[in-house]
Amino acid sequence: MPQRLSIGATVFIALFCALSLYFAYAAVQGPSGILRRIQIEAETQELMEQRDALRDEVAQMQNLTHRLSDEYLDLDLLDERARDVLGLIRADEIMIR
Repeated sequence: MPQRLSIGATVFIALFCALSLYFAYAAVQGPSGILRRIQIEAETQELMEQRDALRDEVAQMQNLTHRLSDEYLDLDLLDERARDVLGLIRADEIMIR
């Protein structure tokens, strides 16, 4: 005849199983779980790519600003920007877009 567990042992095993399942779920799905970590790493990578793109854009704008500054004036760039902003061309030019 098999021996039956006492009520206390049964409650202990059930509680142990419930806590084990809770902690396993929290380790995977919780606020500091594996899935959240993967999501944070993906967001970090995306934000780093955006940061690098913005750095490139800032460097380009700094270059253009320097080329249009009082210390160093690039007349070709000034002419290009004036034409682009004002939308004007000379009479002897043909505009191709």
